[in-house]
Amino acid sequence: MKHDIVYAGKKKISTATIIIIVVPIVALVLVILSFCFLTMRARKKSNAIKGENLKKSDHVLNYQAASELTTVDSLQFDFGTIEAATNKFSDDNKIGEGGFGKVYKGTLPSGQVIAVKRLGKSSGQGVEQFKNEVELQAKLQHKNLAGVLGFCLEGEEKILIYEFVPNRSLDNFIYDSKKQGQLDWAARYKIIGGIARGIKYLHEDSQLRIIHRDLKASSILLDADMNPKISDFGIARILEVDQTHKNASRIVGTYGYMSPEYAMQGEFSEKSDVYSFGVIVLEMITGKKNSNFESEAAEDLLSYAWIHWRDGRPLELLDPTLEGFYLIDEAIKCIHVGLLCVQKDPADRPTMASIVLTLSSHSVSLPTPLQPAFFLRNTDQNLPQMYMESDQSTSMSMSWSINDESVTEPHA
Repeated sequence: MKHDIVYAGKKKISTATIIIIVVPIVALVLVILSFCFLTMRARKKSNAIKGENLKKSDHVLNYQAASELTTVDSLQFDFGTIEAATNKFSDDNKIGEGGFGKVYKGTLPSGQVIAVKRLGKSSGQGVEQFKNEVELQAKLQHKNLAGVLGFCLEGEEKILIYEFVPNRSLDNFIYDSKKQGQLDWAARYKIIGGIARGIKYLHEDSQLRIIHRDLKASSILLDADMNPKISDFGIARILEVDQTHKNASRIVGTYGYMSPEYAMQGEFSEKSDVYSFGVIVLEMITGKKNSNFESEAAEDLLSYAWIHWRDGRPLELLDPTLEGFYLIDEAIKCIHVGLLCVQKDPADRPTMASIVLTLSSHSVSLPTPLQPAFFLRNTDQNLPQMYMESDQSTSMSMSWSINDESVTEPHA
C-alpha cells in the first residue's frame, strides 16, 4: 500500500522524499554535535594539563623562593629553649665575653652541647649584621668553618647557636705561656693548613665569593682534635664574580690584622684576608702577638720576622716552647709564606689556593719576600678619624676570651 502525506491545498509529498531530506539534516546535526563535544573535551583536557603544569610551575617557584627562606627560618630556635639550655644564662654557664655580648655553654633537650652567643641589647652589631652572619654561615659547609646550628631573634634578643668546641679558640693557646706547650709543631702545622683551606673555600670553592674581613687568632676555634674552624662572619662581605675588590662604607676590623689598603682606603679583597692569614701564621710560629709586640730589634712582629729572614736567621723566630721539636723545612716554609702574605702591595701576596698547594707540597718555589707593610697602631697620628670601639673586636668573637682592639672609621 502506498503511503502519502497530504497537506491541505498542497501537493502530496512522498515518504521517500522526506527521508531523503531529513536524513542528511540529522546526520549533519550529529556531526556538528560530535565535533562540539570533542572540541570541548579536548579544551578541558588542555586546560587541565595547563593547570597542572601551572601548579607544578608554581610549586617549583615557590620551592625555589621558599628554599632560601627555609634555609634560615628552619634554623630558628625558641627563646625558651635556649634559656633552658643555658640555665637562664647562668654565670656558671658563661664561657666568654666580647665586645658584642656574652657566650654561654648550653645543652639542648637532645643532649647536644652548644655554644650560645647572646648579643648585648646595646651592642654595636645590629639586626643587619646578625642576619648577615646567620645567612652566610647557613649556606657554608666546610670542615674548617664553625658550624652554625641556629639562631633566636625574639624582641630585643639576638642569639646565635654554634656547635660547641671544647678547646675554645687559638688565642687561648698561642698567647698563654702555660698553654703554648700544648701546641706542638704537628698541631700548629695542621692548624695553619686547616685555616688556609677554610679561607680558600670562602674565596674560591663555596657558592659565594666571601671576604671574611676579621680573621684573627681569636676567631679560629679548635675542636677536640685541634682542627681549626673559622668563625665570626658578622662583617663578612660577598664579592661578585667580576669584582676584584670592594670599598667599605666604614672600616671595621681588628688592630694588628687589617691590611694597609683596607685600614687606609677601606678597600678590601681576597688579599685582605691573605694579609690577616699571614699575621696569624707569624703569631703561631713565634708565639707572640702582633698588636702588643715588644722588642728592641723591631717595632712590630712583622718587621721582626722579616729582619730575621733577611739576616738568614729565620729559625730563631720559633716559639721557644717547641724546643727543637719541629721539621726545619716546614718551619721555614711557614715563615716564608707568612712574610709573603703581609707584603704591602696586594698583588705581591699569594692567593689562598697557592698557599694551600705550597703547604701540601715539597717542590713549590716561592718568590723572595720584601719588607712587609707597616703595622697600623691605634696611636698612629696619620689616622685622625680612627677611634676605638672599646677594647674589643667589632665582631664579637667566639673566642671566649678577651678579644683584640678594634677600629672603626665611619667614612672610608
